[in-house]
Formats: sequence, C-alpha cells, structure tokens
Amino acid sequence: MRFSITAALVGVVTLISVVSADLYNRLNVSDTAFLFVDHQTGLLSLVQDYSPDTFINNIMALADSAKYFGVDTILTTSREDGPNGIILPELKKMFPDAPHIARPGQINAWDDPDFVKAVKKTGKKQLVISGIVTDVCVTFVALSAKKAGYEVFVVTDASGTFSEAVRDASWLRMQSSGVQLTNWFAVASELGRDWRKDIDGLGALFAKHLPGYSHIMESFAAAQAAALANKQ
Repeated sequence: MRFSITAALVGVVTLISVVSADLYNRLNVSDTAFLFVDHQTGLLSLVQDYSPDTFINNIMALADSAKYFGVDTILTTSREDGPNGIILPELKKMFPDAPHIARPGQINAWDDPDFVKAVKKTGKKQLVISGIVTDVCVTFVALSAKKAGYEVFVVTDASGTFSEAVRDASWLRMQSSGVQLTNWFAVASELGRDWRKDIDGLGALFAKHLPGYSHIMESFAAAQAAALANKQ
C-alpha cells in the first residue's frame, strides 16, 4: 500500500514540477559534469535501501560511464578524518586527477566555496549527482545547485540511505523542486545517444555491470562471427 501511495505522489509531484518546464532537455556530453558526493567507507554502512554488492556496482557503473564519455568529474567528501571514513578507494583510483574537495565540516557540499568553485570551473550547466546519504548529502547539494541555476539530475541507484521510506521522501522533496531523477543506465544511454557511434564500447560498459547485458553482447558477438563465417 505504501508503494502505491508513494508512486501516486511521485506522479502528482512530477506533473506539477514540469508544468512550466521543458519536458525533455537531454543530457549533453559537452555540457555535463558528474558530482560524486560523500561516497565514503564509513557512510557506506548506512545504506539499507540497496544490497551492498548492488550498490557498489551501481556506483562504479556510474563512474565507468563518466570515464567512458570523458566528462568532467568532481569528488567530494565530508570529514574524512572522522567516522564518515575515506572516499571509496576504487572511486578515487578511477579518477586520480579529478578535483577532490575534502570538506572540513560542511554537511551541504554547496556550502564549501572550494566545491562550488570546482563546479563553476567546469563551465557545465548539467550536473549529474550521486552520493551517500540520499536525504542529506545528495538532496542538499541537488536543491542548492538547482537554486543556483543548474539543471540537476540525481542518480537514484548510485545514491543510498537508511530505508526505502527515507529514500522516497527525499525523491519527492527533490522532484518537487524540479530535480530530475534517473539511474546510471539511463544516464549512460542518454549521453550515448546512438549505437552507431560505438556499439562495442557502449555495449561493453553495459555488460560489465549488467549480467543480463553481457549475455546480449555474447549473443551479438556469436551472430557476427557466424555471419562472417558464412561469407567466407
């Protein structure tokens, strides 16, 4: 029953939020920056709305997407010297040269001038945001960036929190302010636009993080091999 009520509320909020907005302004590789907010080892233990393996896979799928498309990426953390812990090592390893704003105490990353400066320096107006936890670290930044005039896209499956109820309330709060909710697969697909650009590269990205898609790519490769053999 809760799910149906939540779904209905999301639908109503979506309708209200887009009345005066462009219904579909696509993510554009040339105008997009990825913000990874507080994906930290200590905070990771708070995430209960996704299983640990699924959640880590989603984070790294989003990171691989950012890497694949070569978009600007910013990392930020909150009090790494405290219980929040350090940034996920695998995320830092993937972006060793990306700006890493280690905030000394600000809960809302947008309150840190260095973080805002790094975002502005990219020159991009579409921000793809993910983080831990959804209701605080992600929501605060998303609402602040939206207020500052950015187009904001929150990646729901690469952001986690204490429970589904908390997550759903956070989604409603963000969506009512015009923040767009999406997932990593949709982000990658929207940035990719057209299979003809790089079917093998984009397919490999999907296959790496979606077991079902690896079977699709294996079937595709087998079909190509068979077609080639028939021509010989």
